[in-house]
Amino acid sequence: MNKKQKQTLVRILVSFALLVGFSVLKIDGYLKFALFLIPYVIIGYDIIKKAIWGIFHGEIFDENFLMAVATIGAIIVGDYAEGTAVMLFYQIGELFQSYAVGKSRKNITDLMDIRPDYANIEKDGKLVQIDPDEVELGSIIVVQPGEKIPLDGVIEEGRAVLDTSALTGESLPREVKCGDEVISGCVNLSGVLRIRTTKEFGESTVSKILDLVENSSMKKSKSENFITRFAKYYTPAVCGAALLLAVVPPLMNLLVLGNSPMWTQWITRALTFLVISCPCALVISIPLSFFGGIGGASAKGILVKGSNYLEALSETKYVVFDKTGTLTKGVFKVTHVEPAADMSKEELLELAAYAENYSNHPISKSLKEAYAKPIDQSRISDMEEISGHGVTACINGKRVAAGNRKLMRKLNIQSADPQKVGTEVHVAVNGEYAGYILISDVIKLHSTKAIRGLKAAGVKQTVMLTGDAKRVADYVAKEIGVDVVKSELLPADKVTEVEKIIEIKGAKEKLAFVGDGINDAPVLSRADIGIAMGALGSDAAIEAADIVLMDDDPAKIALAMKISRKTLRIVHQNIVLALAVKFFCLALGAIGFVNMWWAIFADVGVMIIAVLNATRALKYNG
Repeated sequence: MNKKQKQTLVRILVSFALLVGFSVLKIDGYLKFALFLIPYVIIGYDIIKKAIWGIFHGEIFDENFLMAVATIGAIIVGDYAEGTAVMLFYQIGELFQSYAVGKSRKNITDLMDIRPDYANIEKDGKLVQIDPDEVELGSIIVVQPGEKIPLDGVIEEGRAVLDTSALTGESLPREVKCGDEVISGCVNLSGVLRIRTTKEFGESTVSKILDLVENSSMKKSKSENFITRFAKYYTPAVCGAALLLAVVPPLMNLLVLGNSPMWTQWITRALTFLVISCPCALVISIPLSFFGGIGGASAKGILVKGSNYLEALSETKYVVFDKTGTLTKGVFKVTHVEPAADMSKEELLELAAYAENYSNHPISKSLKEAYAKPIDQSRISDMEEISGHGVTACINGKRVAAGNRKLMRKLNIQSADPQKVGTEVHVAVNGEYAGYILISDVIKLHSTKAIRGLKAAGVKQTVMLTGDAKRVADYVAKEIGVDVVKSELLPADKVTEVEKIIEIKGAKEKLAFVGDGINDAPVLSRADIGIAMGALGSDAAIEAADIVLMDDDPAKIALAMKISRKTLRIVHQNIVLALAVKFFCLALGAIGFVNMWWAIFADVGVMIIAVLNATRALKYNG
């Protein structure tokens, strides 16, 4: 409990003691009014202040205004104890709600407790702690056992076991060694690491994660927008209804029936009507439910950038995947080298490695790893990358082309037809075919489970889009159970294929695209929901995506859908509960069947129940 909550609790206890004490005293008249005014002011001064502030700033109709009018009105008609009690129990409800929200935020903060307090750098043979913001790009930082890695980087020296659970939701530690990339937010469990930073703190993984979680509440769901619009019209409407209830029946009694107007009775009913009508349960519990759902997803290594995306997940019926790095590991190895008649395997591999030297594509890296010799960059000139095809370069004066079959067709070169399955890299020298190299990717362990999980979650169709060869794409799709596969696509073709599905899907059906590379950024933006792989994915893909999977596990998509649906069930339960109780009690209040004490239950009681229900969204054990 924070300082403000403790102060509120003290005010509640003091006001409650005074209220009980003054209620048992046999007093009347102005003395009674003056005495009850003491606990009322102690417990309600901040609500009155907020109500006045709202009036002067044009935001009249809110819960503070309703409480202020209802309780002041009760005191004016002589119901001193009731008016004070309403304000007292309203503040109890507010304290409970504040504590629940604070607890939810603390749970999320604990789950996402990844922000490093400092970074260690060596100065004059000693370790000095500095703010991570002050560490320059390319600096060497030292991470000791038990410390968080403060910035993204590459290990220059040492080996250790890392706890990545705060980022990925997985408890299995990860072993790292010299040359491995590491991301900020992980905890070093063993060994001293010297890490060369590759990103400044503001661009590091930990900063982006914290930014995503902190700003997620800015993007509201349809349910939250509905409640905002509902409250905008509902509150003035009930204020008008209360005014009519206070005025029309007394005038009817007086002018039409010729009876006593009974002003006090009808004004009390109108004030009770106002207390019942307060929309706190809806206004508080709905955003809290989504906040809890986003926090629960974060605990599983699923970062959702807004409650609108969490809500959209529940309506997802089409899931489109990129292949490399998404359904497969993106870890390529050369498995076969087939040179033409006048070339050796070593020469073919050398030409391909030199041609692909400046590319960071996983296929290029695998060629250079297979070549395993230093590359003399002075031998390379006029390098050109042709998107979706491959590369061309001059190597020792020879024009070398390395890429897929589309590149060979583009250059009017007849290529061989490999009998084995693998990603094909065809090589040509000075317009003559020189042979091909097969590179195999490994299907991710959970890819098949991911497709099964999506089917079980109600997804109508799974699609795989890839620039890879048809034979490789068909093999992967068959292995993991994807419904539809489209191969040999350029980045622009992927957007076209996604748009075709968008045209045929239902108005309330959502399409999610899952990718990891920079080429996937346009498709991630085009889809209803863009899902990026966070651990190995490119920065561009993560920026363009709406949801980020921190451990690159596609099976987490089905889990995210389940969390989404649980959150929405809680939201709908709270909406139905709050409105049903509200309207039932409003009707009873209008005819005088319930008094102020029932009004307190209808407002504070329902709010407490709704808030308790909302906190269930924080946990998902499925």
